[in-house]
Amino acid sequence: MVAPRTPRVLGLRLADGIGKGNMWALLTLAFFSTLAITFLPATQAYILTTVLGVPREQHGTIVGSLGVAAEIAMLVSLLWYGALADRIGRRPIVLAGFTLLALGALLFPWAGNTWVLHALRVVFAFGVAALNTMLSTIAVDYVRDRWRGRSYGITGLFGGVGAIVATMVVVKLPRMFEAQGMEPVTAARVAFAIVGVGIALVGVILWFSLSPKRISETAARTPLTSLIAAGVRQGRDPGVALAYAASFVARADLAVVAGFLSLWVINHGTHAGGLSGAEALARAGAVVGIAYSMGLIASPVFGWLGDRMKRQNVVILAQLVSAGAYLSTLFISDPLGSGMFVVAVLVGIGEIAAITTIGPLLAQQVPADVRGTAYGVQTLCGAAGILIVSGLGGWLYDVWRPAAPFILVGLMGLAVACFGLVVRRRVVPSPLPPAEDEAAAVRA
Repeated sequence: MVAPRTPRVLGLRLADGIGKGNMWALLTLAFFSTLAITFLPATQAYILTTVLGVPREQHGTIVGSLGVAAEIAMLVSLLWYGALADRIGRRPIVLAGFTLLALGALLFPWAGNTWVLHALRVVFAFGVAALNTMLSTIAVDYVRDRWRGRSYGITGLFGGVGAIVATMVVVKLPRMFEAQGMEPVTAARVAFAIVGVGIALVGVILWFSLSPKRISETAARTPLTSLIAAGVRQGRDPGVALAYAASFVARADLAVVAGFLSLWVINHGTHAGGLSGAEALARAGAVVGIAYSMGLIASPVFGWLGDRMKRQNVVILAQLVSAGAYLSTLFISDPLGSGMFVVAVLVGIGEIAAITTIGPLLAQQVPADVRGTAYGVQTLCGAAGILIVSGLGGWLYDVWRPAAPFILVGLMGLAVACFGLVVRRRVVPSPLPPAEDEAAAVRA
């Protein structure tokens, strides 16, 4: 008997009970969440310089400590977000995430000192934690297993577009308002207000357009602490352990690109390049935008590979590509020169390769009852990676060289690739549910 056809969006076969509108809502989530998450770290140096007047010599340490504060907030919330998503559904967590992002963005340029800035970065981080966990989870919830690699690739594509818009358009809003005669501080506050209100509106729209379907009724009756314990225990599986370890590095990649790449260009531009704060911010946006543009191109490629190769093998490949890209910063002495654009190309490919390939491997290994919780643990591992890179990388940035955070991430990627080579033959996929297994075999 031939299984009935299921709906498709951009070539992806949707899971039972998921409509095309739900899938487009997921892609909207990918675009706007990545835009917002990218925007604020990319403008931190601008706020420090223009609003607070912090000396350039202190920027590396402060940006690093902002990252540490944000990651501590994520560490204490991620497991609960994943378990809550399994318990009460995905939509409430998405709405909470956008609400917190909006609040953090609205108030960020009103901070009177770095202590308040840290507090607002924590508020923003709670929102980031919610959306990172839900984006990873929903990307596999909404499609069948055989299309999950491509689902991650396409959501990465939409997220990449959001990141490009953030770095090449949205971060330029303060300069645009300055050019119209606004004072720099006022320009920053107006720009952040526009972003904050827009984020809040997107959250409301997604509440009505994402699927209210629960993936597991069993999880709805399971205590949160039991769900969290089950998600942690999944790490005994070699494939899950590899996914958790790869996430540790991949999320650190994201922090390095969004935070330290911008900081490197802005500091060099204002100190040695003769640029104003707004001009340096725009130049940093162009460099980071190139990185995200390459991620935009590479994301579907690595998503496709995730459905064509063994998923543990494509994770190992991605870690090697990422490590090589980040270690290439060893050859950069002038971040305003053409060599920085080459590095941005390599880093963009490496970053998206690492991020795109992890989710399908994890979905392949864990049961649906604890999927949200497992993705919470995965994102928690990523937060731990960001915490280390933000703190240690920020310190090394100040005392050694601006490329230090990139070198650190590159070495971490090599270590995870070696771990993957050791365990890859022991990775055994979890059996699919019968209905999904049958439907996954149907071709258009």
